[in-house]
Amino acid sequence: MTQALVILLALLIGVVAGLRALTPPAAVAWGGLLGWINLDGTWAQWVAHPITVAIFTILLIGELITDQLPKTPSRKVPPQFAARLISGGFAGAVIGTAWGHPWTCLGAGLVGAVLGTLGGAQARGWLATKVGKDFPAALTEDVIAVVGGFAVVALASAL
Repeated sequence: MTQALVILLALLIGVVAGLRALTPPAAVAWGGLLGWINLDGTWAQWVAHPITVAIFTILLIGELITDQLPKTPSRKVPPQFAARLISGGFAGAVIGTAWGHPWTCLGAGLVGAVLGTLGGAQARGWLATKVGKDFPAALTEDVIAVVGGFAVVALASAL
C-alpha cells in the first residue's frame, strides 16, 4: 500500500510543477531539510542541504514574482512546458527515493506535470474570465501551488 501512496504523492507533486515549476524542488528541499523525507545516503541528499534549500527558495520567490508580469510566456510553450516536466519528474524522484521507488515516482511526477500544466492553464483561464482579471487568478494559483506542494511533502512524512 505504501508504494501506491508514494506514487500518488509523486503524481501530485508533478501536478504542482504544472502550476509553478519551481515550487516542487523548493518543497522537497525543505522536506529533506526538515526531516519530512529521509534523503540521507541517497543520490538526492544534496537537495536537503541548507544552501540548496536557500537557492530553491529564492528561485521559487522569483517565479512567483515573474509570473505576474505581462510578458511572461505561456506555460504551454516548449521551454516552459519542459521546465515543468523536469521539475515534476525531479521532485517525484526525490519523494520516491525516500521509499525506494525513484524511477516509478519520476514517471508519476512527469505525468502529473503534464496534467498540472494543461489543467492549470485551463483552470486559470476559466477563473480569470469569471473574475474579469488575470491577477486574482494568478494569485489563487500561487497559493494552491505553494500550499499544495508543501502539503504533499508533509503528507509524505506521514508514510
